[in-house]
Amino acid sequence: MKIKNIYISSLLLVASLVGTTGCNDFLERDLQGSSDEGKTISPDNVDNLVIAAYAHMVSGEDMNSPFSLWPYGNVRADDAYKGGANSEDGSHFHFLEIATGMTTDNWAFDDIWYRLYSGVARANAALKSLDGMDANTYPQKNERIGEMRFLRGHYMFLLKVMFKHIVYVDETIPTSDYTKISNRQYTNDQLWQRIADDFKFAYDHLPDTQVEKGRPTQAAASAYLAKVMLYKAYRQNEKNEVIEINEEDLKAVITYTDNAIMTAGGFGLEEDFAYNFLPQYENGKESIWAVQYSQDDNTMYGNLNFGNELTAPQFFGCCDFQKPSQNLVNAFRTENGRPMFDTYNEKDNYDMQGNYDPRLFHTVAIPGFPYKYNVNYIFDKTWTRNEQEYYGLYSSLKENVDPDCSCLKKVNSPFVANSMNRIVLRYADVVLMRAEALIQLNRLSEALPLVNEIRNRAARSTTLVFDYGASFKVEPYTMAEWTDRDIAMRDLKWERRLELALEGSRFFDLVRWGDAAKVMNQYYASEASRRSYYSDANFIAGKNEYLPIPQKQINYSGGLYQQNNGWEK
Repeated sequence: MKIKNIYISSLLLVASLVGTTGCNDFLERDLQGSSDEGKTISPDNVDNLVIAAYAHMVSGEDMNSPFSLWPYGNVRADDAYKGGANSEDGSHFHFLEIATGMTTDNWAFDDIWYRLYSGVARANAALKSLDGMDANTYPQKNERIGEMRFLRGHYMFLLKVMFKHIVYVDETIPTSDYTKISNRQYTNDQLWQRIADDFKFAYDHLPDTQVEKGRPTQAAASAYLAKVMLYKAYRQNEKNEVIEINEEDLKAVITYTDNAIMTAGGFGLEEDFAYNFLPQYENGKESIWAVQYSQDDNTMYGNLNFGNELTAPQFFGCCDFQKPSQNLVNAFRTENGRPMFDTYNEKDNYDMQGNYDPRLFHTVAIPGFPYKYNVNYIFDKTWTRNEQEYYGLYSSLKENVDPDCSCLKKVNSPFVANSMNRIVLRYADVVLMRAEALIQLNRLSEALPLVNEIRNRAARSTTLVFDYGASFKVEPYTMAEWTDRDIAMRDLKWERRLELALEGSRFFDLVRWGDAAKVMNQYYASEASRRSYYSDANFIAGKNEYLPIPQKQINYSGGLYQQNNGWEK
């Protein structure tokens, strides 16, 4: 039995606060439990508001609005097909998949906007009360403010990478003034800086360790701050073109990915890549900050990961969404221990002949191999919903669990969900962020050992797949190969794709680098012969890098919110 007390108490306290439809503006509803002026603010009241903010990490999402952003970071990229029964099943995600047919009134875009801003509102409610507390009466004041600014920064980051021009609201703004704030109040760079400021405060006030694992540490704030500064470094114009890579921002990334910060919190790479995605190893040394799910906690099903509910194979009952693309599977092929940069996608090796990076078998469920390492469940085409002709034969592994795990629960049959934590900040990501900043600063000799640290771990990640009958070969790079920054960046980008595949970041990486239009249109062209629906796909540069601002939100603001480039009527 797994119980995470901060999240359990959160859900029991605020179960009645959860909106189920999410199609209204987040400003239309008052947050229950928020302190009105004139009310007595006590430590207990403040604690309840803090807990309510944490609760939203679990209770605020659902299968159509997952905070993991798998439809927006994976299906929208070249890593995954939508999956499901057909293109009409979850058509709101199908439009993401082909970058065609999306409209400003797509209900799913409005829903994820609403749900994330509800999280911002909860953090702000807690912050408003915390600001009024006396530190002598409430000694945890600055630490709790750091936690709430961390959560606010997290929700703002997710909104920012999806929608670009978002509304920044903090606890100092009266609710009555919210409708007077434009989503163009800040420039793109200024908005990144406001988000960075939240994480900087958190970094300055959070402890090295936390007894309750759901609370962020200084290392978590440092990692998130580095992530924001890395995105900020790639300066974009209004057409979403990268026009500058800012050196000062890159130096900030290096500052906040310093290994001393991470090791002070006890963080580092797991010995085997697989351990990051198994419930028995959760909250391990590579998990810098994770959403804590639970079971057997006096709720109906448990506080499970309902956001990933659709991605379980059809074998479990439903629904076989987020199907790894053939392109992604092919990308794990190696030759002489190196990626096959130019030829990886020329042949589909369904029989897994040749050499592969072991991370493939921890990321993708492949016919003929044990599912989640359980030899009693050999994955085959009967586990999929449409077999090969529509969405392929593969399924996503990282967020799913062994069918025999007690952490897997039937909910609202035929759906299933599980209580395995979802890592938001992983140490490997920090290593690669640091390497990227160093490469862009042309400090290649410092970046190379970091990339090789990830590759060397990949090579030894065979503990659970050593008897699969597959051939594994991953070798480190050498300085002789890294003759210039372009080659180093090519290798870094490839490494991020393999290491973080299906963890929700691929599309946002492509946008940050300015590669989205080129990579996606090449992907559509190559995939059209495999999946006929890609024949209609077309990524429009200057438009499709970001979602449209939901029309309902523009209407609610009385036309104050401005639409993103390319989406204007």
